[in-house]
Amino acid sequence: MTDTDPPDEGSMSHEAQPVAVRGTKVARSRRSRPPMAIDWNGELLDQVETHWHQRLRPRLEGLSDEEYYWAPAPGSWTIHRRGESPAPVSYGAGDYTWDYGPASDGPAPMTTIAWRLGHLIETLASMNGVYFGGPRVTAETFDYPGSAETALRRLDDTYAAWVAGVRELGDEGLAARQGSKSPPEFADAPVARVVLYTSVEIFHHGAEISLLRDLYLREPQAR
Repeated sequence: MTDTDPPDEGSMSHEAQPVAVRGTKVARSRRSRPPMAIDWNGELLDQVETHWHQRLRPRLEGLSDEEYYWAPAPGSWTIHRRGESPAPVSYGAGDYTWDYGPASDGPAPMTTIAWRLGHLIETLASMNGVYFGGPRVTAETFDYPGSAETALRRLDDTYAAWVAGVRELGDEGLAARQGSKSPPEFADAPVARVVLYTSVEIFHHGAEISLLRDLYLREPQAR
């Protein structure tokens, strides 16, 4: 065979075949496959449950009251006994209150593990009250935990109630309108948006709590 003769088709390797031919075969193969049915409720639960059991909850074991209240910077927001907070606002209906304040031009205060856990527990409790029949609470009416042991126990309880409620929703419940359960601007949004947002809160605050634990272990003055 000379250089000008057309190549023998049988002698061509798979790699040497025209790209267009290979692409066409792949495209046809993919088009012939039926779309996969997705269990959206199961996928959302798998995401948050995997994060909770494999990443976040093990990182919280052994949390002490010293770590719980450790301030990473002067003026950090935390949880105080009622009447002892210097923060502009103190939320809470029990013996302990949660620091808060209006937005300012400067950087927002740093927060303690107590503050972050308090916020996460109140968020879960509030969502359980709105969507799954739990007690109705807000930041103003919530009873904030004053110790690490109490905080972890209540975190476990509110998280378990939240996951159980989401599991009962199924795909139909996720697709339902929030309606009067939400502020007016979210009335037409699906319940799935609340579920996704709550997962973000768990990931977000859980990561910050884990980082604060790492910083505490490396801060000589904290021990």
